[in-house]
Amino acid sequence: MAPKEESAELKAKGNKYFASHEWLNAIDSYTKAIEMYDQDPSYYCNRAQANIKLEQYGYAITDATKAIELDSGYAKAYYRRAVANTAILNSRAAVKDFKAVVRLEPSNKDAKLKLAECEKMVKRVEFLRAIEVGDPPSAFEGLDIDSMVVDPSYDGAKLGKEMTQEFIDDTISRFKNGKKLHRKYVYQIIAAVRKIVYDEPTMVEMEVHKGHQLTVCGDTHGQFFDLMELFRLNGFPTESHYYLFNGDFVDRGSWSTEIALLLYAYKWLHPKAFFLNRGNHETDDMNRVYGFEGECKAKYSERVFKLFSESFSALPLATLIGKKFFTLHGGLFSDDKISLDDVRKLNRHQQRQPGQQGLMMEMLWTDPQPMPGRGPSKRGVGLQFGPDVTKRFCEANGLEAVIRSHEVRMEGYEVEHDGHCITVFSAPKYCDSTENKGAYINIGPEHKLEFHKFDAVPHPDIKPMAYAQSSLMSMM
Repeated sequence: MAPKEESAELKAKGNKYFASHEWLNAIDSYTKAIEMYDQDPSYYCNRAQANIKLEQYGYAITDATKAIELDSGYAKAYYRRAVANTAILNSRAAVKDFKAVVRLEPSNKDAKLKLAECEKMVKRVEFLRAIEVGDPPSAFEGLDIDSMVVDPSYDGAKLGKEMTQEFIDDTISRFKNGKKLHRKYVYQIIAAVRKIVYDEPTMVEMEVHKGHQLTVCGDTHGQFFDLMELFRLNGFPTESHYYLFNGDFVDRGSWSTEIALLLYAYKWLHPKAFFLNRGNHETDDMNRVYGFEGECKAKYSERVFKLFSESFSALPLATLIGKKFFTLHGGLFSDDKISLDDVRKLNRHQQRQPGQQGLMMEMLWTDPQPMPGRGPSKRGVGLQFGPDVTKRFCEANGLEAVIRSHEVRMEGYEVEHDGHCITVFSAPKYCDSTENKGAYINIGPEHKLEFHKFDAVPHPDIKPMAYAQSSLMSMM
């Protein structure tokens, strides 16, 4: 069979994998097709779409650009590149590509709609920048929680000055039944936890004592009913069963306020036994695009979002477990000289948002790669670090491994870099479209890692990104 014909068969195989949501296998087939015959723009364009599904937006942009180089009139490639740029909040570049699609396909109503929405996003970003002040007043300023009255008709448990297990049990029941908390209690919870986490160090250092257990969880992304399944299987948080949630509690899934409020309630009840690391989705720019801001406004109010935003910026960025496991959302650094002491010294309160560069951005955004050294990010934000980088960091800081999250893993977790880099992801069937398992890690006093996988469970018929304020994001 001629290379061109064989490559077409590999493309068809990739399309079947894509249709069954097997994104990695689809990418593998498209890559083999390209290796056989590298002049067909559709191969790159299809691989770009599979990369978008895996949130590998940097790779998607590269593939779509190659397709455009091969065929400058290929509207679908401009469209894919626009989607990928939208995902990494590069709206100006996306506008340019959507304009190209409209120029090439004047009757494409969908492209015109996406262009209009993308232009709105650019204007909103410019407006927010224009009104931004260097040191904004606290969202808690003038919030008189004590004077707020809970209407007698409210049918939930009452919350006094301290969090109780009874209130948490009732909260779980309410959330399962589609009910909300009273706004006074929402304010109380966020205010209490913001104070607790603000006073914690940038890197929390904890031990797992005899008779205790720690569970490390990765991204939950608003998948409340899957979090309930995790707790059902593994046990609910207690003073002797510690939990660490390693960022990305919110966005994408449509029960993000429920997860954030529940995790905060547990943090208030067990401040020394329940730990929260910040993720790249506990940030304003991501929340505005990926649904959390819209969900806060729909279920509660804009002020609730602003309170959450301020509390997110107070969250620790890392947790050191037993002096052996450095746990953070993203990964390692662009400079080998960075040490745990540099993380300890980082004053996260001087920088509410991570920005495009620097230590905080890298801690929230970077990813591992199989090749040695460092490379450009497959996401288009941050960078990638190889096994040699991880080994040097662990040796220099006396660590066994780095535990991180931030990426879907089909089995819920993956051990890489000769055992020194571990990824854990706790949102099974991510966004209802990826056929991945969820996972969590149990760690006892002996510091042995026990990996557990679990499957997604049914949830009410509300789609992911239901509260995203732009239909653009439904394409992700």
